[in-house]
Amino acid sequence: MITQLQGRLIEKHPTHVVIDCQGVGYEVNISLNTYGQIGNEENIRLYTHLQIREDAHTLYGFFQPVERSIFRLLISISGIGASIARTMLSSMTPVEIQQAIVQENLAAIKAVKGIGLKTAQRVLIELKDKIQTVAGMDEIPAFKSNTIKEETLSALEVLGYPRRQAEKVIDNILQSEPDSSVEALIKQALNKL
Repeated sequence: MITQLQGRLIEKHPTHVVIDCQGVGYEVNISLNTYGQIGNEENIRLYTHLQIREDAHTLYGFFQPVERSIFRLLISISGIGASIARTMLSSMTPVEIQQAIVQENLAAIKAVKGIGLKTAQRVLIELKDKIQTVAGMDEIPAFKSNTIKEETLSALEVLGYPRRQAEKVIDNILQSEPDSSVEALIKQALNKL
């Protein structure tokens, strides 16, 4: 099992990179999350997952071990293959995935391309307990009330802002100021949207 690669970055694309390790070039599939974190460093290290199938040996690379852990949890679920797991990690950060699962946010999981209602429900049911034990993850901030978040989201939707975009902004505000009122959240969100 190839668990990590460290070497010189030869090619960088949004879907894959090529890393030269002692003269051998490895093509590694990556998520957009990892792509954004790589930067323009010449020497990099990626934590990898090697998928062996009858017709191919495919390497998936992750900038942080926690992203690889979440990838492995996702592919353990029936109906989610490596491609959908990578799409999910491209659509959401590892922390956002963890929050969505812990808070049972079915809409966030279902919003990922390739995941339908039944698969999203399976993700929530099967990973609810496992996701909190992922090494390297910070504890999920316990929001005092999801109703405050929901009320704020509803208000912003009425004002014409897309729910997904507004939700990211609100989550960021709540992480730094978990005691915010609905009014304060709306004001801060409007400044950032």
